[in-house]
Amino acid sequence: MKNIPVRNIASAIAPASGRFSIRRVQDILNGNDLLHDLHRHNFYFVLALEKGDGCHDIDFTPHKVVDCSIFLLRPGQVHQLQLKSGATGYLMEFDNAFYHPKEKEAQHLRRANNQHVYLLDTSRFKRVMAVLSNIYEEFTQKQGGYQEIIKANLQIFYIELVRQSPESNSPATNGTTYMQERFEEFTELLETNITSCKQVSQYTDLMSLSSYQLNEITKTAVGKTASVLIDEYIILEAKRYLLATSNQVKDIADQLGYEDVSYFIRFFKKHTGASPDVFRKNFK
Repeated sequence: MKNIPVRNIASAIAPASGRFSIRRVQDILNGNDLLHDLHRHNFYFVLALEKGDGCHDIDFTPHKVVDCSIFLLRPGQVHQLQLKSGATGYLMEFDNAFYHPKEKEAQHLRRANNQHVYLLDTSRFKRVMAVLSNIYEEFTQKQGGYQEIIKANLQIFYIELVRQSPESNSPATNGTTYMQERFEEFTELLETNITSCKQVSQYTDLMSLSSYQLNEITKTAVGKTASVLIDEYIILEAKRYLLATSNQVKDIADQLGYEDVSYFIRFFKKHTGASPDVFRKNFK
């Protein structure tokens, strides 16, 4: 199987201060259709389309490209993009070294990236586009202090997106804020510990919670138990390895922390209906 490449940011401010890029979509297309085969990133990816038509697969879930839509990817996610000529908007990319807000501000970045697709009304989209236009102008002109202005505008951008979540339209309470913050903590722990931690009890230990408390948090946030979310993330990581590498299934099982490859194959088939080899061959 052909390996899926890891894309790099096209241009950067400076390696020492992190990597950042923002480009106009119409300049990227240059009058042509765009077809990006399945690949993954090691940076944050923001595609904001004022006008657009096509299809965007994010972690194997297809999304139709429409006007006034915004697509977000976290580092490590895989995607495939088909975009027809005539699209307008911005493509913005940056890594953790460039934008690493402190804990309170980081909540907006994490919360916004829990949702991959935003479909905005025209008025709200214009507000977001105004922020991106400011970022683009600062990046292209590079006047004194432009990096700080870009980071400040990134914070505004993510606040605007967080306002689109259902929770933001109802009065916030300490209880709901606590639940959301702890859920985001759990998802981050999943991303960094899934190869070694696959039991609910391991995450409750890391979070100093009981199993009941963690399940209440996950069910409140997404209507699923912690165990279901752990299994779903293992399957997602397995799919990424299957399609992002040409490694044998036994090697992928080992990468995911499974000593018994037969158990891993049964686990994968139980949750997807296909063996890892069949999934890899059938994916298009």
